[in-house]
Amino acid sequence: MQFDPDELEHSAVYKLLTGAVIPRPIGWISSLSENGINNLAPFSYFNAVGDDPPHVMFAAGRSNHLNKDTLDNVLTTKQFVVNMVTEDIVEAMNITAQAVPAHVDEFELAGVTPVASVKVKPMRVKESPIAFECELVHHYFLEEHKKGGACILIGRIVMMHFDDRVLLEHYKINLENYKPVARLAGANYSKLGELFAIKRG
Repeated sequence: MQFDPDELEHSAVYKLLTGAVIPRPIGWISSLSENGINNLAPFSYFNAVGDDPPHVMFAAGRSNHLNKDTLDNVLTTKQFVVNMVTEDIVEAMNITAQAVPAHVDEFELAGVTPVASVKVKPMRVKESPIAFECELVHHYFLEEHKKGGACILIGRIVMMHFDDRVLLEHYKINLENYKPVARLAGANYSKLGELFAIKRG
């Protein structure tokens, strides 16, 4: 079968896209409101987009044409932290996926520990073994949308935090200790399965 996204309901496009583009890493984004309130929310439209210099991106959906707190915070302060999600903290991450009023501190809601960053104001999650402090460099609102669209945000990584237990020699990552979690569709997530290597020709 083939589908023209312009002729489908938005819910159908969402199901097809998020069910096909898997697994997706989860960017657990912490930000700070202009009033100093911590915000923490997961985004699976997320990935690294370059290493020279290092940048990451995430996209914040705008349901009913309304900005999420994360989007408002990052556009105002120009800063955010990406906390990587692992098996140990996936339940806490899921708690922060719910919609709550802007005055609610999701660190407290999820029972995770805020730790001061080095170069940016938003806190990072102590329980996350890897975190990236970021400065916003670009943002772009998707056009011709049906339900409010989304905003793509690109941040330059200005500080990296790695727990010693997830590091091997020569800056390689210990996957057995890292245990990252990825997003699938619906309520489904995945762990790392069988690994295999293919050398480049």
